Amino acid sequence: MTNLYNRNWTRRDLEARIGRLEQIGGLRRLRLVEGFEDGNEQIQVRTGAGLSYYASPSRALDISLAEFGGAPLSWSSASGDVHPAYYDASGAEWLRSAAGGLLMTCGLSYVGAPGEDEGQSFGLHGRVHHTPARQVSTKGYWQGDEYLMEISGIVEETALFGDSWRLSRTIRSRLGLNRVEISDMVENAGFAPAIHMILYHFNFGFPLLTEETAVHFPSNVVVPRDQATSLYGLDQWDPPQAGYQERVYYHQDFDTDEVAVTIHNPHFPQAGASRTTPLWLRLSYSTRQLPRLVHWKMAGEGAHVLGIEPANCYVEGRASERAQGTLVTLEPGESRQYDLTLDVSTTEPR
Repeated sequence: MTNLYNRNWTRRDLEARIGRLEQIGGLRRLRLVEGFEDGNEQIQVRTGAGLSYYASPSRALDISLAEFGGAPLSWSSASGDVHPAYYDASGAEWLRSAAGGLLMTCGLSYVGAPGEDEGQSFGLHGRVHHTPARQVSTKGYWQGDEYLMEISGIVEETALFGDSWRLSRTIRSRLGLNRVEISDMVENAGFAPAIHMILYHFNFGFPLLTEETAVHFPSNVVVPRDQATSLYGLDQWDPPQAGYQERVYYHQDFDTDEVAVTIHNPHFPQAGASRTTPLWLRLSYSTRQLPRLVHWKMAGEGAHVLGIEPANCYVEGRASERAQGTLVTLEPGESRQYDLTLDVSTTEPR
């Protein structure tokens, strides 16, 4: 059965009441046409239960704007959904074309601040966020009385005489359920061992983030990246502040392998309505797959964003990971699986 509008429906019950499925939810492929966004493709996903989001084939099938009930959950960069043709891989130029949105994938061979390692120079957060996907497929289909929506594609990060990476990504949602499931397999498609770094840069923003918003982390230990950074207000959100300096924290020591970060706003607005609703977002994943959790707090003016970033590394670059002995190397043909789930609910998760 499909639960919509506070009751359960069979497939035929719903089909009798609509002209086509897209009336109440589903998938739609779009293309942007203005300015630096021109040519950037988007795939809109509507669950019919309040959650909608846009996956971008032009950008590794990362996820741009995400909304619940017409009000944003995610943060959008001032750059917008820039076409990846404008990407400059040097230094910190990544910041000029980083889209923000719900998810920016960082990697696949480098994550962190610009730097050098064994004679190679690396730009901020690697190339994958600006790499178009190939063999992109969208599929909406009934499975009994449940309507399933699926997007899949392959992202290849390669260089002649260099590394060859293949990311196979699938994004799934279901009609009537406010959930996004991301399933990634990263493979060393080359013929030599290669260093693999990956970070899932989830970005949350206003109006999900207000002074009432609370964030719960599953960690027992929190270490600031910079010694001068205070732990005060770690689980709370701040109003926009002029001159705010970003804060980065590393969360450690988890009680279980399956963990979740929860964001709670007790008065999330409903677009076009005078009422609000309590809202919980729950980002779940496995620390066996992604053992690091990076927390980015940026409560500045115009850059008002909370980053929740499961990863296999920290954000100080490859040389730092090498010095600590924590670099991940995949042998030729070896792969890693990463699975993450985002749930949005108006009732508290159990």
